[in-house]
Amino acid sequence: MSVSFGTVLKDWRTQRRVSQLDLALSANVSSRHISFLETGRSRPSQSMVLRLCDELEVPRQARNQFLASAGLAPAYKSRDLSEEDMVPAQQAVDWMLERHAPFPALAMDRHWNVTALNSTAQLLLVGMGVSVGSSLLNVLTENENVREAIINLDEVIAHTIVRLRTESTYLGGDDILDEVVVKLLRRNISTAHDKVSVMPAFIPARYMLNGQEFSFFSTFTQFGSAEDITLSEMKIEMMFPADENTRALLMALD
Repeated sequence: MSVSFGTVLKDWRTQRRVSQLDLALSANVSSRHISFLETGRSRPSQSMVLRLCDELEVPRQARNQFLASAGLAPAYKSRDLSEEDMVPAQQAVDWMLERHAPFPALAMDRHWNVTALNSTAQLLLVGMGVSVGSSLLNVLTENENVREAIINLDEVIAHTIVRLRTESTYLGGDDILDEVVVKLLRRNISTAHDKVSVMPAFIPARYMLNGQEFSFFSTFTQFGSAEDITLSEMKIEMMFPADENTRALLMALD
């Protein structure tokens, strides 16, 4: 059974905690028009659907569902990185990963499946069975070698749960991400912070690899102007040394 456009609009508006009036003001239409769209008394054009999607920060894949609910054709495509018009994007990903060495970096999709690794990440992760095609979500929930290698596992899991919840909320709810959150919570991982007066600047992930301790913090990069679904959902994680010992170990690998 198909869901009406009005229902989809109301669900997203409610999820984003935006009133009909606020949405109308930001989209430069009347609140009455928003009400009519939600009740089915008015039918939107493609430009109106996409304008509302912009205001509600609807992800690209969900925008196609938005359009379909209004009886309109999809506007966004999910391309493979090997396609001709994706070559500049693939080159950009390769450039970032390669030039981040000797620090580890990797690319992953919406569900944390690894799509690319730089040479340092391959070297550090191969012993734990992580390679292109691996699911980092499965790694965190099922790979005991990885879990045992993470010295501060509770802290890493706590931050991962927050990130997964944030990503799922942005996507309008994602069953796979939500299921992993439940699995991680069932592992009886404590997500409570120890009582401190001031939180540190960042909490690094600490690993024991080949008898050496590595400490990292990460930044995540995404394509800000991507209209392709694949690109819009891609994340590039760039890991940096969180202490001088880790920096020295990584520089020695170069």
